[in-house]
Amino acid sequence: MSPPDGDSRDAGDSGGAQDAKDAKDSTAEVSTGKDSAGKDSPAEDSAAEVSTGSAEAEVPHAHTPAAVDQVEVDEPLLAARVHRPSDLVRLLVGILGIALVLGIAAFAQRTTAGLEQDISNGTGQAPDVLIKVAGLVSSIAVLLVPVAFAIERLIKRDGLRIADGVLAAVLAHGVTLATDLWVSQAASETIQDALTRPTGVSGALTDPVHGYLAPVIAYMTAVGMTRRPRWRVALWVVLLLDAFAMLVSGYTTPFSIILTVLIGWSVAYGTLYAVGSPNVRPTGQNLLAGLRRVGFQPVSAMRAESPDGPDSTEVSDRGRRYHVTLEDGPPLDVTVVDREQQAQGFYYRVWRRLTLRGITTRRSLQSLRQALEQEALLAYAAIAAGANAPKLIATSELGPDAVMLVYEHLGGRSLDQLADEEITDGLSRNAWQQVRALQSRRIAHRRLTGDALVVDRSGSITLTDLRGGEIAAGDLVLRMDIAQLLTTLGLRVGAERSVASAVSVLGPDAVADCLPLLQPIALSRSTRATLRRLARERADREREAVLESSRAAKAAREADSASPTPRSAADRKAEKKALDDALDGAREEDLLSQIRQQVLLIRPQAPVEPARLERIRPRTLVSFIAGAFGAYFLLTQLAHVNFATIVAEARWGWVGAALAFSALTYFAAAMSLLGFVPERVPFLRTVLAQVAGSFVKLVAPAAVGGVALNTRFLQRAGIRPGLAVASVGASQLFGLASHILLLLSFGYLTGTEKTPEMTPSRTVIAGLLTVAVLVLVVTAVPFMRKFVATRVRALFAGVVPRMLDVLQRPQKLLTGIGGMLLLTGCFVMCLDASIRAFGGGEAISYASIAVVFLAGNALGSAAPTPGGIGAVETTLTLGLIAAGLENQVAISAVLLFRLMTFWLPVLPGWISFNFLTRKEAI
Repeated sequence: MSPPDGDSRDAGDSGGAQDAKDAKDSTAEVSTGKDSAGKDSPAEDSAAEVSTGSAEAEVPHAHTPAAVDQVEVDEPLLAARVHRPSDLVRLLVGILGIALVLGIAAFAQRTTAGLEQDISNGTGQAPDVLIKVAGLVSSIAVLLVPVAFAIERLIKRDGLRIADGVLAAVLAHGVTLATDLWVSQAASETIQDALTRPTGVSGALTDPVHGYLAPVIAYMTAVGMTRRPRWRVALWVVLLLDAFAMLVSGYTTPFSIILTVLIGWSVAYGTLYAVGSPNVRPTGQNLLAGLRRVGFQPVSAMRAESPDGPDSTEVSDRGRRYHVTLEDGPPLDVTVVDREQQAQGFYYRVWRRLTLRGITTRRSLQSLRQALEQEALLAYAAIAAGANAPKLIATSELGPDAVMLVYEHLGGRSLDQLADEEITDGLSRNAWQQVRALQSRRIAHRRLTGDALVVDRSGSITLTDLRGGEIAAGDLVLRMDIAQLLTTLGLRVGAERSVASAVSVLGPDAVADCLPLLQPIALSRSTRATLRRLARERADREREAVLESSRAAKAAREADSASPTPRSAADRKAEKKALDDALDGAREEDLLSQIRQQVLLIRPQAPVEPARLERIRPRTLVSFIAGAFGAYFLLTQLAHVNFATIVAEARWGWVGAALAFSALTYFAAAMSLLGFVPERVPFLRTVLAQVAGSFVKLVAPAAVGGVALNTRFLQRAGIRPGLAVASVGASQLFGLASHILLLLSFGYLTGTEKTPEMTPSRTVIAGLLTVAVLVLVVTAVPFMRKFVATRVRALFAGVVPRMLDVLQRPQKLLTGIGGMLLLTGCFVMCLDASIRAFGGGEAISYASIAVVFLAGNALGSAAPTPGGIGAVETTLTLGLIAAGLENQVAISAVLLFRLMTFWLPVLPGWISFNFLTRKEAI
């Protein structure tokens, strides 16, 4: 049971509670029409006056604290501090502003110099008296204003805010010192010129960031001065006077002042987000006071749900719900929404808004008034459309930071709370009838999940959680509602019953039209999580079935080995067929595929191609960022390279050798693939498939495009899909193992080549120790150990049976392993020839070249950019420079190597891709 308002304010000692108390005091004076004598009333009396408004005659007992104490509130204790997403947003905006200022200072030297000159000319005409008075007043006020505000807050028992402000000021001072050190020691001359001025004393410069102003700004922001009008005006006057005085006196620059303000502002909000802000969310007692203000007489209030459920993020976004009992009349369902709950899921909504096309969503961060009006509008519109929805009977604000919505008590249970056998076909049809009523008036619900469908006492479905809905919705959003409800019901009653109930109410055409939107990205967050969990469970069942069949086959082989009769080819084929049958028998279709099949049985001509809903994919965004960094690095390096001289001095014989080694890599890649395919596949056509992979790399990451193309090629060659995937997986697994062994071996040789003793380099030892520590961490943490074990088991489930077939043909295994070694050797020789083409062969050994290539190839495979663009060039260039090559030689050799192995093969790859496509080989 929560304490009454007065006790909670005394015990909490939070600035937010004190602010709410101040607001309540002022509101009470206006609403009750008291004169100045009424200001001496206790805090509890003021709260009571706010709760009852002016109706003293109607509810006389509400003025007494005892009446408030008698009301019971059953709810969990609220956290003393909360991490506000809005603080994090402001921190990110501040960091972006700092980066922008430094970028302008670094690359727009003429702009910064012109701006400083214009300001100097404008301020140079100011009278000296005015400059001295402004400097004196600002230097005193910049210290007095924070102290005065601290005294005012301490008088109002708001010491926590002062502590937050002091912490932010200390951190801002540390950031200021670090920035000053960086600008003076490591920053470019353009940044120094933009942020500092010479003092005229032995070449000394002014401070880039003001050591006292940034902490003051951080302190003022953290304690909340900017949210109080009078103190905000005083703050801006002091800052402007101080900036004017320093600019006129020549002690600072405009960019230095802007940087100082941004640093103080960013550090303040970073501190508030890290330590948390005082929780000012209204308690249950505030809720009851608000109910009295709108004419209800509550007796008790109980939280209707726990915030620690499986979908706690979505629950928090919908607000806190209470079941309220009245003195006279039926109970009420009350929803309380505050600013912090409004911000829940902010980043997720921003990401959805940026990445999804053609789907209108509510604003990422609505005001409380907008949220209140939207939910009220949707509630009235749904009832007017003929759908069952909770009846909204009252709304009110609970202070400046929260609102409440009062509904008639609904009762009943949500669909998630019902057992599967309780969900009848009639109940499913009733749910579709409610959706049909909404769609008849172009109303979209946008969240038809199990907890939004409530079965009332009469057995009818009532649609709740309408706050995220839309009126005048488009066809795309309405079809998304149908797809969502099909999935929600399918998770409980199966695809067949879900589709049948939808068709019986909406008709086959409306259901068929939603098939292009039946994809995970169009569904709710909780539904996608459920589908992922079911997918993992299906994969586990399939894996266990294959492992069980493999164990049975192994037991049969051990039993046959005891008999003198050797195993025939028919026995091996029967064993392989048993494994295939086990995999096919254990394979299950996902729910969305089952729903599509059920709809196609009714409407065979229905469109099934998924609609393109994503405007930008995460992989595309990461690729763009990585490519931008890689391009920036290369352009900065190429700016110092004289290509005319390098090309004139190039050794064209070695260029031809690099081209020959690049061509040999495709034959080696074909050998490494066919070595793990027991079936007969044409070698030359496999070589063409590897050449076609050079074209695929332009549109997909290196580790993804090649795997997909090889799998498709093997399937077209007549190999079953499961066996094709297993063969490519075995090739990738052995390739990874050989890559690691070669990297360690050449790394060891690199450390010993310059010493007579066979001792590895410190880098190799550090790498091995790092790997060992990572392995120990993975095996020690249960979650990580389970994650890795699951992935490894999934890999070996298909690879191990395939490897049993390969081991029966040793020449195949030797071909595969030999192809991998030849592939690595050809790439290393191509890089070596590229280095020798520019006269750098004597400065670096083969072992060092191999280590640089293997490291660059590993990063290129892991990079999300097509072909590892950016990551490969950067890694190879830095590695060759670290190994002893000159910058110009290293950059030229890497560009030639990438030209031979990545860019030149694109045209032959396109020709091979089209040829194999026409021959239906891929």
